[in-house]
Amino acid sequence: MFDAFTVLIVAGTFLIAGAVKGVIGLGLPTFSLAILTVAIGLPEAMSLLLVPSFVTNLWQAVVGGHGRAILRRIWPFLIMATAMVWLGANALTRVDPPLLSALLGVLLVVYAAVSLAGRRFALTARQEVWVGPLAGSVNGLLTGMTGSFVVPGVMYLQAIGLPRDMLIQAMGVLFTASTLALAVALQGNSLLTVELGALSAAALLPAIVGMAAGQRIRKALPEQLFRRVFFVSLLILGAYIIASALRGGS
Repeated sequence: MFDAFTVLIVAGTFLIAGAVKGVIGLGLPTFSLAILTVAIGLPEAMSLLLVPSFVTNLWQAVVGGHGRAILRRIWPFLIMATAMVWLGANALTRVDPPLLSALLGVLLVVYAAVSLAGRRFALTARQEVWVGPLAGSVNGLLTGMTGSFVVPGVMYLQAIGLPRDMLIQAMGVLFTASTLALAVALQGNSLLTVELGALSAAALLPAIVGMAAGQRIRKALPEQLFRRVFFVSLLILGAYIIASALRGGS
């Protein structure tokens, strides 16, 4: 299914995406999904991110020492974010791929624009009770439809006021659970083939190499500058995905 050029694109994408995560602590699934959707299509891109995303985010989820406190705080959100992935993934076989690609582009643009604007939302304890399951449901649906874990999940985790270390670990918990649910959903819809799974596993090596390089870059490059470049790049990629999807669907 994949020629040598495509394999090189996949390896290069995860090398760069791993470096992004090494510098700013997030972005591997989002960046790799954005690039691979342009190169090979959305369902295949979703399958390829599974192993690198799971391994790198599992490490982020277990390191920090706040696991129990995080689960006690966000379990209603997390359950819905995981359970609704299956329902969202059903759209992959029922909705025209260009429409789902355009939706991914919209999510990337929204995420990048909100991040560049420095917007932060805040929820009270009373609001958290009902917003959590709602945000989790929307996040799960969009994860199943597009492979993107970040909107509105990351915004919700920021809004409930978690300290920085807990926030990073909570994002790792969300991304790990979402990746597992996505793998099950893709397999259940016959979209995760042996070949895609093998290539996803092979992509783990460049992702780890990229992360190691990114951690070194972090010491030499201002993190705020890199974040700005990262989100501007996502904004451009998202807009390009939307334009390409609309052209392809017309």
